[in-house]
Amino acid sequence: MRSFAACTRAIARQQGFKSYVQKNSLPVILQRTYAMGHSVPPLNDKSLLKEAQTYVNGEWIGAKSGKTFEVYDPATGKLIGTQPEMDRADTEAAIAAAAAAFPEWRKTTGRQRSKLLRKWYDLIMENADDIAKLITWENGKPMADAKGEVTYAANFFEWFSEEAPRVYGNTIPASIAGNRVFTINEPVGVCGLITPWNFPAAMITRKIGPALAAGCTVVAKSPGETPFTAAALAELGHRAGVPKGVINFVTALKNTPEVGETLTTSKTVKKVSFTGSTGVGKLLMKQSSDTLKKLSFELGGNSPFIVFDDADLDTAVTGAIASKFRSSGQTCVCANRLYVQSGIYDAFAKKFVEKVKGFKVGGGYDEGVTHGPLIHDRAVSKVDAHVRDAEKQGGKVLIGGQKLPDLGENFYQPTVIRDMTADMQLANEETFGPVAGLFKFDTEAEVVKLANASDVGLAGYFFSRDIQRCYRVAEALEVGMVGVNTGLISDPAAPFGGVKESGFGREGSSLGIKEYEVTKMITLGGMGEPLQGTT
Repeated sequence: MRSFAACTRAIARQQGFKSYVQKNSLPVILQRTYAMGHSVPPLNDKSLLKEAQTYVNGEWIGAKSGKTFEVYDPATGKLIGTQPEMDRADTEAAIAAAAAAFPEWRKTTGRQRSKLLRKWYDLIMENADDIAKLITWENGKPMADAKGEVTYAANFFEWFSEEAPRVYGNTIPASIAGNRVFTINEPVGVCGLITPWNFPAAMITRKIGPALAAGCTVVAKSPGETPFTAAALAELGHRAGVPKGVINFVTALKNTPEVGETLTTSKTVKKVSFTGSTGVGKLLMKQSSDTLKKLSFELGGNSPFIVFDDADLDTAVTGAIASKFRSSGQTCVCANRLYVQSGIYDAFAKKFVEKVKGFKVGGGYDEGVTHGPLIHDRAVSKVDAHVRDAEKQGGKVLIGGQKLPDLGENFYQPTVIRDMTADMQLANEETFGPVAGLFKFDTEAEVVKLANASDVGLAGYFFSRDIQRCYRVAEALEVGMVGVNTGLISDPAAPFGGVKESGFGREGSSLGIKEYEVTKMITLGGMGEPLQGTT
């Protein structure tokens, strides 16, 4: 198959503007060509679309090997473009660039770093429409969701621009007379950041923001499925004035394991932050063990969503819709197991299904679309397998439950299944798709036991109007984050992370910057002498 660049030029020639191709930059041609063959509006700033290049050491480059990989629109299956297929040598070069930039960057003041992050935030907001278009193009989520993600992503730069000048140490009363003890926080060093495709903008800024605020330099592995959003963010960082080598982006698809191993085994990289599956997280942790890196991992989830009899039914249904079907269920904190107390089980199911009937599935740019495609056909296969397994074991599909081949191979109907049981696949595996399984329970103790019967513990949700129940259930759930009477918990101001096999460390909030710092204790001896001279 020809490269995207070659195809673009061929189409351009067919349209009779060969001279235009020769005189203009490739991103402009990409936009003109895309407008002819697709329904996506062109970008306002065409230079944000980077073809076959990524950002390392302040420059836009390709892979040393010259190899590229292809990125496809999950809604149409059509080629978007290519990005460099980078390998170990490319990753090592990016690490070297970050290491060279670190001594000067760490010496900048928190206020200087704050102003730069704020400028980067402003540029993202100024270009929010274009970033949202890129997200929808390569990820598939509807434009409304994509625009929400852009704001969420930018807010991490705003938040950590405010945290950067406030990296405080402590003064500690010493137990030895004459000693004075205090601590200072220092940047950990070069950081390797590995981000997922489901939030191609927000997961990058959630990691880069605190790293830069703390004074670290970074090598970010952008997701192979959604690298164009990352490239656009890198371009805006360059315009914001991020110094050469402070941010570096490595792209790969087939070579992703090689890039990950290079980051985790490098002696130069002092910290790795990863968002992704538990299985990959365990592998990266093993690879990091020889160099004893500082790690923060946000891994898989299997979030319980509990509705008690005393809940406000309409509020609970609204929360369940928001939590379960956001981004077509492709979020790490989405509700995966919906437990509804027996007294309101049927009423909840009825209202829930009525809400789902109002969904419109289609391409993310189409008017009125609420839910787009899944990321690829493997995701569809997993979702369908969970539905078929539930049906086989007695689950009743109330709505949906089928692929949507007329829309494309990556589309699946939003689905609600009742009469779920604990031995079904959906109860034990993260579905990561638009399927809501409804489980019935009778008592508070029973449902907490069911909710905690998982190796992972990222998020949990429950709805109740009993304040005492709210406290005791929130404290009993074995998760890192709890939503009480809300289905949306993500906020740059809130610490994000899990327990058990959902990982460790926290992102966002005042705690997020601490993941990129080390604490140095300083003891001054001989400080207890009396005042000198006579009085």
